[in-house]
Amino acid sequence: MQKDFQKKKLCSDRCPLRVVMDRFGDKWSVLILLTLSENGIMRFNELANCIESISLKVLSSTLKILEDDGFISRQVYAEVPPKVEYELTEVGSEIVVYIRNISEWANLNLSKKQMEP
Repeated sequence: MQKDFQKKKLCSDRCPLRVVMDRFGDKWSVLILLTLSENGIMRFNELANCIESISLKVLSSTLKILEDDGFISRQVYAEVPPKVEYELTEVGSEIVVYIRNISEWANLNLSKKQMEP
C-alpha cells in the first residue's frame, strides 16, 4: 500500500506570518519597539543611548525599515541642527503587546531552565 506523503505548506512567500517573522527575526527591531513603547517619543541619539551595543548604522537602517513597514513614525522639524523624533504608530503599539507576552513567556521559561540541575 502506497501512502501519499505530500507535505502541507504552512506559509507561502506572501504569508503575513512570514512577513512579520522576517521583520522581527532580528534583535534590534524588537528592542527599538520596546524602547519607544517605554519612553514615548524619542530622538535618534536617545534611542542609540538606550539600546546597548547597537551601531548607529544599524539603528538608522532599522528605523527606516520600521517606518516603511508602518510600525513607527518619523517627524522631521525644520530646525538647525535638524530635529527628528520617532514614535510608535497604532500598529506598532498593537504589536508591542504581543512582544511583551513573548518576553514574559521567555523570562518565565528561561528562569525555570536555569533552576534545573
